[in-house]
Amino acid sequence: VGEYMSDRINILDIDIDNFTAKESMKRFVSSMQSEPISVIEMVTADSLMQMDEAPGLKTCVSYFDLVLAADTTILESADIADAKNLRETQERVFLKMLFRYINRHHKRVYLLVESESEGETLLNYLERYCKGAQIGGLAKVSALDRADDMIVNAINGADIDCVISSMSSPLQEDFVTKNKSTLNANVWLGLGKTLLPPSGMQAAQSRFSQFVVKKLFRKEMERRKRETAGAMQAVK
Repeated sequence: VGEYMSDRINILDIDIDNFTAKESMKRFVSSMQSEPISVIEMVTADSLMQMDEAPGLKTCVSYFDLVLAADTTILESADIADAKNLRETQERVFLKMLFRYINRHHKRVYLLVESESEGETLLNYLERYCKGAQIGGLAKVSALDRADDMIVNAINGADIDCVISSMSSPLQEDFVTKNKSTLNANVWLGLGKTLLPPSGMQAAQSRFSQFVVKKLFRKEMERRKRETAGAMQAVK
């Protein structure tokens, strides 16, 4: 256990593991060889803000096997200034290592998305960077018309190693929390929208919305820090 010790950081009431990419990868590899399913979640400033509306779910996320920051805004808000850590997060080193592993070992994966176009984008990504992966299936999950049992049965029938989820928060976290006890796979990898780069006009809109989200996120973090400092002062 010692080599996996991490300084967990608490951001918006969610515990996030502060591992190097190499340490995270060790966790992932051991998860691929064990039962029951391990839940690995990549969180962004955006997904943390979305989950802030669901306090019960945030508690569940803190109990996932591995919760990692997918953007540097999260680390910076926790005053983490380690250059290596920030660079690895910025360059998504852990994800690159993870897909290299899936590729090299020809792991069977099942993909969960929210739309057909996102499914195509994810398939194209895997085709480009992870040719060795065996795609066991792909399902569309709709927040309005959840068919969890059907999707879980499809995943279990496909005899897969890893579920790769590219859904928005809090749908992604809610789905795995409710279904992990019945999923037959070694790892659930919750990527959110981190691998779905928008194109053309969407890209410009996305950059702007990311800018706004990060601004709101920092503002919220500062507000909470002030509240905590004020509460501590009042206790004194």
